[in-house]
Amino acid sequence: MSVPGSGPHVPPACDAHIHVLEPGFAPRGDFEGQTVPAGFGLEDYLRARRPFGTRRVVIVQSKVYGTDNGCLADALDRLGDAGRGVAVVDPDISDSELHALDAAGVRGLRFSLWNAADSVVDVDMLEPLARRVADLGWHIQVHLMGEQIAGYADRLDGLPCPLVIDHMARLPLTGSMTGPAFDALQRLLDNGRTWVKLSGAYLNATDPETANRTGDYPEAARVARTLVADVPNRLVWGSDWPHLTELGRPPDDAALAAALSTWVPDPAVRDRILRQNPAELYGWDDAVQG
Repeated sequence: MSVPGSGPHVPPACDAHIHVLEPGFAPRGDFEGQTVPAGFGLEDYLRARRPFGTRRVVIVQSKVYGTDNGCLADALDRLGDAGRGVAVVDPDISDSELHALDAAGVRGLRFSLWNAADSVVDVDMLEPLARRVADLGWHIQVHLMGEQIAGYADRLDGLPCPLVIDHMARLPLTGSMTGPAFDALQRLLDNGRTWVKLSGAYLNATDPETANRTGDYPEAARVARTLVADVPNRLVWGSDWPHLTELGRPPDDAALAAALSTWVPDPAVRDRILRQNPAELYGWDDAVQG
């Protein structure tokens, strides 16, 4: 991935989607009692990110910790202004706790609802929490399958804050650019408040094991190129490190970085996706408004 050098007024490149798991923080909820594996901590990521050429990072709360954002807050404290976070919270969280997360660098709430078997939150929490965080300038981030996006489209479109959709919207792998899921995504993009993460290429692959081995993600490429042509100013890129869904078939980080260059061959557009878009979405001071 070719990332031009930063000048005095150019935001650093950003990896907008990683997870951090530290052995010092105990898993919660359905994961309670499990052991956090070594190699998934912040320092491990900082060593692993060289192929990405990134200097900023957005840490997304892992399901492993439920609504306990202690590990996230600790990592953000160590990163300083180079880090931002997306938390997971209960509806009864206090205003003071939300403001503390804001001061720590959190800029959004995540709803990972694609797999009901291990969801920490539910869809009925969307609107109440969105209303509470809208005044903070936060967004709602959702991880849904394309069919779910179609089913929840009215709810998502009516949120009083920006919406960020994970992993290229997990559209159906055949006919991805047609049908109810894509139509719903297009409707959300048309509202001008919806963003999409170019992440999780292996989650958008018919044969993820082969795709991870070869570094070739044709289905993800098709979706990414369509989005780049349509809304280049509302896309961010994320590595999804440490690839928690792919532990038995890990991708090559350099190949994931190279994939972005094939999806976005125009260096100026790629630079916007890596720099200016995340600076705007996550509230870094060097974002150019408008």
